[in-house]
Amino acid sequence: MQSHYSKFKLRQGFPLQLVLVVPFVLQIFGAVSLVGYLSFQNGQRAVNDLADQLMERTSRKVNQHLDTYLSMPQRVSQINAGAVQIGGLDVSDRETVGRFFWHQMQSYDVSYIGIGLTTGEGVGAARYDGTTITIDDWEARPPSNWTSYALDEQGNRTDVLEVLNWDNFSEPWYTEPIRAGQPTWSPIFVIDYPNHPYIATSAGRPIYNQQNQLLGMVSTDVSLLKLSDFLQSLSVSRAGHIFILERDGMLIANSGNEPPFRHEGDEIERLRAIDSPDPIIQGVARQLQHHFNDFASVTKADYLQFNLEGKPYYVQAHPWRDEYGLDWLVVVTVPESEFMERIDTNTRLTVLLCLGALGGATALGLLTSRWITQPILRLNQASEAMAAGNLNQVVKNSGISEFNALSGSFNHMAGQLRESFAALAKSNEELEDRVEERTIELKETLNELQQTQAQMVQSEKMSSLGQLVAGVAHEINNPVNFIHGNLSHARQYAQDLLEFIQLYQQHYPEPNAAIQDAAAEIDLEFIQEDLPKILASMQIGTDRIRQIVLSLRNFSRMDEAEIKPVDLHEGIDSTLMILQHRLKAKSERPEIQVLKDYGDLPLVECYAGQMNQVFMNILTNAIDALEENRTNRTFQDMQETPNCITIRTSVIQSHWVQIAIIDNGPGMPKAIQQQIFDPFFTTKPVGKGTGMGMSISYQIITEKHHGKLHCWSNPEPGAGQGTEFVIQIPVKLTLPT
Repeated sequence: MQSHYSKFKLRQGFPLQLVLVVPFVLQIFGAVSLVGYLSFQNGQRAVNDLADQLMERTSRKVNQHLDTYLSMPQRVSQINAGAVQIGGLDVSDRETVGRFFWHQMQSYDVSYIGIGLTTGEGVGAARYDGTTITIDDWEARPPSNWTSYALDEQGNRTDVLEVLNWDNFSEPWYTEPIRAGQPTWSPIFVIDYPNHPYIATSAGRPIYNQQNQLLGMVSTDVSLLKLSDFLQSLSVSRAGHIFILERDGMLIANSGNEPPFRHEGDEIERLRAIDSPDPIIQGVARQLQHHFNDFASVTKADYLQFNLEGKPYYVQAHPWRDEYGLDWLVVVTVPESEFMERIDTNTRLTVLLCLGALGGATALGLLTSRWITQPILRLNQASEAMAAGNLNQVVKNSGISEFNALSGSFNHMAGQLRESFAALAKSNEELEDRVEERTIELKETLNELQQTQAQMVQSEKMSSLGQLVAGVAHEINNPVNFIHGNLSHARQYAQDLLEFIQLYQQHYPEPNAAIQDAAAEIDLEFIQEDLPKILASMQIGTDRIRQIVLSLRNFSRMDEAEIKPVDLHEGIDSTLMILQHRLKAKSERPEIQVLKDYGDLPLVECYAGQMNQVFMNILTNAIDALEENRTNRTFQDMQETPNCITIRTSVIQSHWVQIAIIDNGPGMPKAIQQQIFDPFFTTKPVGKGTGMGMSISYQIITEKHHGKLHCWSNPEPGAGQGTEFVIQIPVKLTLPT
């Protein structure tokens, strides 16, 4: 039998049907794929060139407009400063100067032209609402020294619109040119007029008389809201955006529908680009800030590509400057989809054609090879089924004699395999049952051993810690009590000696020279003043040490290993005293605040030392959570919203007490909350925790004290609720008999 079937050995190789079909299909697929790929690459390069050209053309338009629009205020201020210096404009005649400025407002697209004198006086023509011109005239000193006038068609003053107190010398548009001594721009400023916000910058320069004496300054304001109108008029693309920002990231103008400012109550607040309500502007600004680290780092035109909300965008950022100190950043962004839509359509059509050609070629190859490979495929399928474990396979005869002989040999082999595998399966099943039972027993034993070992280590650590704390407290207590008990006598003796010296000085006001020299050398007056303070400070210090010793003894509870009535507040306070060094302020964070909301608790029957261990585990975890959260918060943020642990105690259902410990940390996901009390589960790095603290705490509360231990947490961003552990134990502990 062995020699008869030795020629039917399984040989590895390619299926005959694939050998017939695949080469033909690969030729078609390779040719079409190469053509499609080259077409897509050429289209991509064309899109990149087109996007660069579009953004470059748009940037040139923006630069030209900025050059023209922002040079006009400087020219107007230069004309007015020259008129004053040659004597053509008498600044002492404010009414004539105001009418002159009114005439200039008819010719120039500016929002304000005015002068401020070193005497504190001034006059200006303004177009605050963008259409109506008014005159502002002010005297040197408040009160009620600033008056706004309505004008007629000839620029003559008619009605008084408003009267205010005005200090000329506190305004940046006045102080900046005077301080610089040359033409300059003021910082951008905002004035909230009813129904028409006024956002502008002022082109100012100092003015001099014919003797080159400083008279004050002249300024011309330009409205920056009109820049947004201009950007909106540019046709970049359907979804393209243009925005201008200062180097500190403050938004100046944008082409979107959202204004570059927002209303905060009764005031207007300018927006940073990264805080814009327009998601495209906000996203591009954040990407630029991340790429350059700082907007001031952009020194030349840069072409970039970013992904926003999963879509690629082309971005050009280039600086714009003028000779008077303006240094802005112009950003143009266009989505790739604006250009790629038609290319993507062609690509999809090409892919569909490729798939159609591939499908047709495959179908033709399959039909050609089917009548040749069908008997072999049936034999192959039966072999694969047997390899997968299905031994009940019988290959039918075909019309070819060679395949009939092969089928007969296969069917005979399949019968022998079925008999052999049946016997082997029976033996294997019995072996698996025995191995599975033994594996389950070993796993259970290993888990019990690990838990017992961890609990023994934890209990030994807490016992050693309690013995150490109790020993240290005992050793410190005796000398401290000795010092504390003798301080009152020392203070009384010192007071008696000082009173004796004062009495001596009263009766012998003129001591001999040796006594005077000795008193001067030891500074007797200072000793009389400082000695009581030193003794008082020592008294405070010993009181503090006695409190710490009492807290250490209370925490260790070495003499209270059995159940007895306990004041739980003392255990909590002792634990907080032990952890005081972790609660104090550090260089990287402010102090962690502890808020105590203690109820009126009765004495509770419990294992005092074990309850202190539970308090220690939960409070340590709360401090760890707040420590880890500091990496996501700045020092100023932690000062404004400090890290806090709240401890709340109360009596529930008359015979149960509840202790809630809440932190305002980042919280825990639900998956972690469900495992927090499992043995050996920990989220801390290796070496930072064993994963047994909360498991042992759960056993102490539920098994030792027949109570409950729950955990709630809200990990949602901005929730600020942190994590809350709630302990509930009965006032009277009933042990099982």
